[in-house]
Amino acid sequence: MTDQNLPSDERLTTEGLAVTRPTGRILLIACGALAREILDIKTKNGWDHMDLTCLPAILHVHPERIPDAVEQAVEKNRETYDRIFVVYADCGTGGLLQQTCERLGVEMVEGPHCYSFFEGNQKFAEHGESDATAFFLTDFLARQFDAFVWKPLGLDRHPELRDMYFGNYTKLVYQAQTDDPALTERARECAERMGLAFERRFTGYGDLETTLSDWSR
Repeated sequence: MTDQNLPSDERLTTEGLAVTRPTGRILLIACGALAREILDIKTKNGWDHMDLTCLPAILHVHPERIPDAVEQAVEKNRETYDRIFVVYADCGTGGLLQQTCERLGVEMVEGPHCYSFFEGNQKFAEHGESDATAFFLTDFLARQFDAFVWKPLGLDRHPELRDMYFGNYTKLVYQAQTDDPALTERARECAERMGLAFERRFTGYGDLETTLSDWSR
């Protein structure tokens, strides 16, 4: 029996034995900062045919490393899944991630970064100049503010450097994916520590949920 004669979910091993492979399986390769949100969307929609694997969120400190990390994850899993999608926006890669995804033949989330697609790319763009001096937090960054902002900048050791880092910002915009009063208060405290005005926008999952819904079909 040739490989072509087998059902679509079976292939021949090198020993000539038929093995079952998944059909209709989708893999999401995502930024670790989006894991909680993706799992919530996946669970509430019952998308059991979707699997999630995450790359370390700390890659955002070195965005030039994101394309290679994504490529390695795609190549590692390509033979196991029918479709693979990349749950990153450009995220500071200067278009390199888009080029990588096009070369690999996989789709990625549209937008410059998660702040944009959480709010909705069109709506985010409409804020324009009013957000030019805004520092953004998502639920993830509100939870991980010290680990991803305060300590990497050395402000835990040198708080006197605060105004040097944030002096050109005027406000902190907290994009809330969930309606959590405790998390809102944590984001407000972050704004106070940075010396910035505080603004909360309830965004939900924005274009992320819309994109995952399109990919789930």
